[in-house]
Amino acid sequence: MQHTDSDAPASPGKDRNFVTALARGLELLRAFGTGEEYLGNAELSNRTRIPRPTVSRLTYTLTQLGYLQHNTHLEKYRLGPGVLALGYRFLGNMGIREIARPHLQKFAEATDCNVSLGGADRSDMVYLETCHGSGPLIIRLDVGSRLPIATSAIGRAWLCGLTESKREQVLQVLAQHHERDWPALEAGIQQSLEDYAQHGFCFSEQDWQRDISAVAMPLILEDGAEVMAINCGGSSVRLDHDRLVHNLGPRLKEVAAQIKQELAPKPRIVR
Repeated sequence: MQHTDSDAPASPGKDRNFVTALARGLELLRAFGTGEEYLGNAELSNRTRIPRPTVSRLTYTLTQLGYLQHNTHLEKYRLGPGVLALGYRFLGNMGIREIARPHLQKFAEATDCNVSLGGADRSDMVYLETCHGSGPLIIRLDVGSRLPIATSAIGRAWLCGLTESKREQVLQVLAQHHERDWPALEAGIQQSLEDYAQHGFCFSEQDWQRDISAVAMPLILEDGAEVMAINCGGSSVRLDHDRLVHNLGPRLKEVAAQIKQELAPKPRIVR
């Protein structure tokens, strides 16, 4: 996914606690898109709107720390093992993945679908765990795959799980990100909110990709302190409206309930 200026976080203004140099360094790491191995200082500067002399100092520092690797022949940079180490530590500390995985895998095998757990990152959902069925019409997306919040079932489900005030904040960010496409996307999100109110889950029928349909629902954890989402998707040839609403949706609700039950604090036994 190519980084754009609209993906950048809101300006910190005069916040004394905001470290601009650190934020700029992290923006450089985010500028590397999927499938793009090497970027030079000029490309990084164009993508992040950070002045090129500053980019040069940041890439040097990030290389020394192991977060970037420098190819002297190309005079360009690639992500280094330090970034991967951070990612694995993040995933390794997420106990929900260990709890959710067997439930997701069982459901994936029973439905021959792709079943995933995701969290939000700016305007996208990121797969934190994903399980595949074995059928011939399976979409095979892996951990780290990104789907747009506005058009994917998992993204809309995540929005459904937010408080109204938080959702309004996110929708404002999405409106700025999508610009001219926003009116149509907002209508789709509103429909998902209505579907969630009616069914307890929402769905996307060929909205994200023309040949893909999915059903999803939020995972509201710690009384709303954290919101994630799970989905079940596959070829729209197989997953028609009736199957999404009357079969996969209710079954996904059962999977979510099982995961939340395992995550619930166990009562202490006083001896």
